[in-house]
Amino acid sequence: MSGADLGAWLTDLIGQEPGKRALYEQALTHGSASTTHYERLEFLGDRVLGLVMADWLYDRFPEEKEGQLSRRFNQLVTGACCAQIAREIGVRSHVRLGKQARDDGAVESDNVLGDVVEALIGALYLDAGMDAARTLIHRLWEPMVEGQASAPKHPKSALQEWAAAHNRQPPHYELVERSGPQHALRFTISVSIRNAGEATGEGHSKQEAETAAAIALLGKLKQ
Repeated sequence: MSGADLGAWLTDLIGQEPGKRALYEQALTHGSASTTHYERLEFLGDRVLGLVMADWLYDRFPEEKEGQLSRRFNQLVTGACCAQIAREIGVRSHVRLGKQARDDGAVESDNVLGDVVEALIGALYLDAGMDAARTLIHRLWEPMVEGQASAPKHPKSALQEWAAAHNRQPPHYELVERSGPQHALRFTISVSIRNAGEATGEGHSKQEAETAAAIALLGKLKQ
């Protein structure tokens, strides 16, 4: 992918020419490709996304209680949701991966793609400010926000109900990995239902990772 192509893609994505292009290049770079990679920007972008989404839902659904807003929020900011956005905007054509990571299929990983989207949000926030980041998030997430006719059930509850309805044992959650410094911990959790399927999810807490894993497994079970 040429530099001109990347520039055109970024301009189309963010609605303006990048001011600090190096930030976006970093956001698109996996740790396997360079020591200057997306993790710090992903940390920032995750928080920007969370604030914008919480503010959006608070205004958009004024009659809903905290629990309903939380269920909407938790579904909309998961790694799986961010990865879906990544595929829709063409991130896979621009992400930089080391040879081994690419050979291992990292370009299709929900974890990698979701992290890159959050890193791009972080880059835009640093480059152009909160208003620009908010505009991008609203544009990319609007179909999902407006597509929720009602506050969804919590993914873990929905998965539990699926297992019961199909006469299966309850979902089993297991910690796969805990990584990162204390101020930015990252948890990877696997969830499985015997003779039905399994999936993994990541988050900054065990609860967030379990929720992401439940959403991923629900997606597989609906296919």
